[in-house]
Amino acid sequence: MNEQPYNLPPKPDNHLAWCILATIFCCLPFGIVAIVKSSQVDSLWATGNYDAARKAADEAQTWCIIAAVCGAVTYGGCALL
Repeated sequence: MNEQPYNLPPKPDNHLAWCILATIFCCLPFGIVAIVKSSQVDSLWATGNYDAARKAADEAQTWCIIAAVCGAVTYGGCALL
């Protein structure tokens, strides 16, 4: 019933859980960008725009990593004071 055609690539992970955690614990501005990008993945995939969905998933992961690194640098800098 809900079978995918054989030539359809697998749906990319939207990384939403990691984006939410990065927003809460690391860096709010970059985390919000990550959440917006990850929320675009499912809607792009549903409309058949597979390349844009994969790109949005990659961008969500990138912004999540940026948020985590900025949070770690900020907390590490505060610990040195």
